[in-house]
Amino acid sequence: MFFSIIIPLYNRPQEIKELLETLTQQTYKQFEVLVIEDGSIEDAGEIVKSFSDQLNIKYFVKKNEGQGFTRNFGFERAKGDYFVIFDSDCLIPEDYLQIVNDSLAKNYLDAYGGPDDSHHSFTPIQKAISYAMTSPFTTGGTRGSKKSIGQFHPRSFNMGISRQVWEKAGGFIITRLGEDIEYSIRIHSQGFKIGLIPEAKVYHKRRTNFLKFYKQLHFFGRARINVYKFFPKGLKLVHFFPAAFTLFLAFTIVANIVYRPLGLLSNLILACYILLVFFHAWWKNKSIKIAFLSIIASFTLLIAYGFGFMQDFCKRVILKIS
Repeated sequence: MFFSIIIPLYNRPQEIKELLETLTQQTYKQFEVLVIEDGSIEDAGEIVKSFSDQLNIKYFVKKNEGQGFTRNFGFERAKGDYFVIFDSDCLIPEDYLQIVNDSLAKNYLDAYGGPDDSHHSFTPIQKAISYAMTSPFTTGGTRGSKKSIGQFHPRSFNMGISRQVWEKAGGFIITRLGEDIEYSIRIHSQGFKIGLIPEAKVYHKRRTNFLKFYKQLHFFGRARINVYKFFPKGLKLVHFFPAAFTLFLAFTIVANIVYRPLGLLSNLILACYILLVFFHAWWKNKSIKIAFLSIIASFTLLIAYGFGFMQDFCKRVILKIS
């Protein structure tokens, strides 16, 4: 099988260099790489060009439209039987394409997704953020776990679609705010077979500090409501958890001020949750420091997502403001 790897890029030249370096190490060689510069000020033209003797690589520059439509730009120019989408802040294990090729040969999928993990080179904060994004106690395992809750929806940091999907279902119809979730649901609704390839993991850097992480997750919370406008049935109980957690946190603060006994009960519940996250993160990462940082990352995720979710739920669902 011949793969077309499609990478949208916006002002991240150093990231694309590190990603392309990992692609030169792939054990499976039947692939091309399409890097699409989405209206960047800091272009990566020279960096991409430096890999032309190691990779079958093409570089395009276009006006800024967002990652969804930029991927469509890549789909239109791809030569492969199968299109693979990565975010520019990913590192790809050397056996990734071999794993995907072998898996599709045994159990063909029209579209697949894979999990993400933290790389040994990541900072403790990045590892804590990675934990928060993949923990069953924060996201419910919806982002690539074998035990994920509900129907699996591939995410665009690690996602593949067949050429047939592109030709019949088309590409992304929204460019930001949950474009990958909408696309996954639409592909599934048209009868295509979607699944998780658990071994096809990538190392996803995500954000480098908690403020940037907060802004990203606030955006994700809003994105869930944007997807709801297209597919109301796609909104599940698990998606309300961050908002419920945020409201419970606010309730705990008020209860400690207004009615101490109720505040103590809330504190006990919160303490149990903190200990659960701490010991699970410690077991996963074998580091007390990362376990402590994982508590901060988990709270940041839940509060940011919760506020974003509630903001657009009130605005777009209750008040009907577009």
